[in-house]
Amino acid sequence: MSNEATQPYQRIVQDVRDKVRSGRLPAGEKLPSTRELAEEYGVAPGTVQRALTELRSAGLIYSHQGRGSFITDTANESSEDSTVRALRALEERVADLAARLERVERGRDD
Repeated sequence: MSNEATQPYQRIVQDVRDKVRSGRLPAGEKLPSTRELAEEYGVAPGTVQRALTELRSAGLIYSHQGRGSFITDTANESSEDSTVRALRALEERVADLAARLERVERGRDD
C-alpha cells in the first residue's frame, strides 16, 4: 500500500507499531499529547484520536484520563490473546465513559 492510499490515522498507527517493534517506544513510555502528535503528523486532533483508538484496540497502548497514553507492557508480545486485548480495550472505554459521566453529573450539581 502506498503512502497516498494510506489514511492519515493509519500512518500514525503504523509509525507507532514500527517504533514499538524497533524498541524506540519501550513498554511504559508515554506518547506525546494529542496536540503534539497532530502537529508532528500535520493532521487534525480527531485523526490522532482515531489512531489512538486503533492502537488501544490492538493492545499496543492504554490511556489514563488526564494523564495520557502509554505503551503497554505486552505491546511487543505477539502471543497476547485477542480476547484479552479486546477486554482491555473495553475496560479502558468503560473507565473513560464513567469519567465523562461523572463530569456531566458534577456539572448538574453545581
